[in-house]
Amino acid sequence: METVILNGHDLSLEELYKIACDGWRVALDPEAFARLARSREVMVELAHGGKAIYGFNRGVGWNKDRGMDEAALELENQKIIRSHALGAPPYCSDKEVRAMMAIRLNQMLIGASCASDRLAELYRDFLNCGITPQVPRRGSVGEADITTITHIGMAFAGEADVSYRGQVVPAAQAMEAEGISPYCWTLKDAHTVMLSNCQGEALTALLVREAEALTEMSDLVFCLDYEGLNGNIEAMREDVNALRGLPGQITCAARCRKFLEGSYLYEEHPDRALQDPLTFRGGFTITGTVADALEYIKGFLRIQLNSPSDNPCVMPDQGALYVNSNFETTTLAVGVEMLAIALGHLSRAINYRMIKMSGPQFTGLTRFLAPRNGKALGYAQVQDTFSAIDAENRLLITPSSTDFFTVEGDIEDHASNLPLAAAKALHLVDNLYRMVGMEALYAAQAVDLREGVRLGRYTQIAYDTIRAAIPTMDENRAIGRDLEKAYELVRSGRLLEACRTEDKAEQNAVL
Repeated sequence: METVILNGHDLSLEELYKIACDGWRVALDPEAFARLARSREVMVELAHGGKAIYGFNRGVGWNKDRGMDEAALELENQKIIRSHALGAPPYCSDKEVRAMMAIRLNQMLIGASCASDRLAELYRDFLNCGITPQVPRRGSVGEADITTITHIGMAFAGEADVSYRGQVVPAAQAMEAEGISPYCWTLKDAHTVMLSNCQGEALTALLVREAEALTEMSDLVFCLDYEGLNGNIEAMREDVNALRGLPGQITCAARCRKFLEGSYLYEEHPDRALQDPLTFRGGFTITGTVADALEYIKGFLRIQLNSPSDNPCVMPDQGALYVNSNFETTTLAVGVEMLAIALGHLSRAINYRMIKMSGPQFTGLTRFLAPRNGKALGYAQVQDTFSAIDAENRLLITPSSTDFFTVEGDIEDHASNLPLAAAKALHLVDNLYRMVGMEALYAAQAVDLREGVRLGRYTQIAYDTIRAAIPTMDENRAIGRDLEKAYELVRSGRLLEACRTEDKAEQNAVL
């Protein structure tokens, strides 16, 4: 199994995906242990010199004014960890929790957390042994995910459930099977476990991965749909988009030109409109907006994956420790909500394209793309389904980062709701995959009805892949099954994979 070496400074999104989604192992940079040791030394020296340290010799939250006995650290840690594990089901997926653990471990290795070596090793061992704590999806307001990721600490102590070898079992059982002893708490490790935004960051990182694939998939299906429409693709020209200069728009226009390489749309056609409805003419500009929002998020994610969220924050080089608000993640939460709004525009665009494709006045084809033999009604009632999903999407894009109460004795009076914002956006992406699947059916059916047109190099691959799974609608059958097959086809990534196989074949031919 491949390994990612974590050092606290240069964890990339690509490496995070390998750990979370592909099961790669992690190893710890030996120099990180020296940083951990120095941070512990600084904290203990300051505490013995009389400095009040939040979470170590003082309580947390409203109890910050209460002293903690250094001789009873295990009990004090247990009190913190057990009182804060308060998340509500449903539970995060294994890949989401693996991403959380990898992020928190990497941040810990920076040396600002004052963590024990053993705590860092437990994150590593759980990841490498495939022991994945059951972390509730709900309960965090995003001002550090203290009520949800604390369940990871409960698992380290053998007091919670985990996913292990395809089953949910007690953590103690899985740890015994792997020769791992339950953790005996020391220092301020309970506080270190929970004072992180790693749930919100993990969900956001996986959201980026899903939304990027969705955007590319949507562009591919949009291009096939445009061929079904017999549209005017002048708006995709490289020089036209370079004149505007918007990065996402330029990227998506180039991608669409590639998908349509060799298409009949590059040739003049007597029945082609001078210009098409905006959701066709500017379809790539809408996915370009999504791409721009994704770049914004990725920039801040790269920072947060490799910076500490601890309060207090140890500064080993200064021999100092300071209270702070480095767990604040509103910038990322607002970015996620911006992405959700951009995806909302994509949702509406897909709907309007399907409505347009149902109208003979736009396509010159049959009403609702029904077969010419009259044996089926086409996609008439599908409009109810995608309209209902779009209504749900409008709910999902409603901002939630400003929805919070003041808690902990009026001390914690701000929050970002990053986990909620990211979870809603992930739901939105899944809904959009379903809608892209519907558009794929419309596009392929329109191409069939247009008869004999030459498709682009990649849209032809997409068409063939669709038709291999779902035949042309030329007879009466249950359309609902086709919708589900189309969703599974686009959600699985098989359409994009077929195009990437073509790319690899071309690259190998050149070599």
